[in-house]
Amino acid sequence: MSKNEHHVVPSKNDSGWDVKKAGSERASIHTDTKQQAIDKGREISQNQHTELVIHNRDGEISEKDSHGNDPYPPRG
Repeated sequence: MSKNEHHVVPSKNDSGWDVKKAGSERASIHTDTKQQAIDKGREISQNQHTELVIHNRDGEISEKDSHGNDPYPPRG
């Protein structure tokens, strides 16, 4: 995990979803639904100019949103 990322992950106790900064043990935000975690995570990521990494329940990455300095910006 890069330090410039926030992750939306299932809560360890199976009761909702967490938004965590990369390298942090504690969640920044805990929500009941994945969509709430994505919305809050996107706000945090935009404010801190980080990448938002969204995981599925099985831990696989389902989506990424870059809100920081993208190393490979699209041309044109």
